[in-house]
Amino acid sequence: MAFGRNIRTFFEGRWHEGDVAVMRAADHGIWQGSSVFDGARWFDGVAPDLEAHCARVNRSAEALMITPTVGTEEMVAIAREGLRAYGRDQAVYIRPMYWALDGSDLGVAPKPGATGFALCLEEVAMPAPEVTTTLTRTRFRRPVLEDNVCNAKAGCLYPNNARMLVEARSKGFGNALVADAMGNVAETATANVFMVKDGVVFTPVPNGTFLSGITRARHIANLRADGVDVVETVLTFEDFHGADEVFLSGNFAKVTPVTGFDETVYQVGPVTRLVRQLYWDWAHSVG
Repeated sequence: MAFGRNIRTFFEGRWHEGDVAVMRAADHGIWQGSSVFDGARWFDGVAPDLEAHCARVNRSAEALMITPTVGTEEMVAIAREGLRAYGRDQAVYIRPMYWALDGSDLGVAPKPGATGFALCLEEVAMPAPEVTTTLTRTRFRRPVLEDNVCNAKAGCLYPNNARMLVEARSKGFGNALVADAMGNVAETATANVFMVKDGVVFTPVPNGTFLSGITRARHIANLRADGVDVVETVLTFEDFHGADEVFLSGNFAKVTPVTGFDETVYQVGPVTRLVRQLYWDWAHSVG
């Protein structure tokens, strides 16, 4: 099922119009789950941190023992070539992907050098600034590196995220605030998370259980450059119940204000609005 519309797919060295088939039934990626992807955004005629997202998909491939085959600069050039078909007023989700074609060691391990690659562009609107979400607890937790590839943006991690999200939606909430193996807050089912208390911004310290996102790092840099204190630390669910503001950080929406966590209610406050403004100002300054 397509995520957006007006789709273009780069596969086997050229651009195709539409959502083309890229996997075969016996590809390792489809029956052993050896696939990685990344996501960047094009909006208002800019594609901020596109190079960083392309570099990360190569690191993700290596973490999942898939051989990356497209250099970062080449991948950026492919994406920008495909984006020429879209107008400045169109928002596009940019998704480079790798998957293993063949297996070794009884078919379980990906075979080195046997890699599929595609880059998909889908027109998907940026969520409006007034779009918010709510959070609740979930019984599902983030894995650790010893039992899953937490250092990759891997497709095999997402069924666990889906369980979190479906559970939260079944309880009437928009997303799940998720614990790590120790029971401290890690992130949400779909994005990194920040909280604000007395004007100071806090976010869970990266501990290897979740991807410390590219957009997350950009928000931290923008806030600190603007004179706002940002603290990466261990945070509990009680910390979030005591917060003044909470917002999510991810590539898809960049900033999503949170208006509630279970019975706790938040306002969309000045820091959350500042984060969004700083990001948009930065994005338009770099192109």
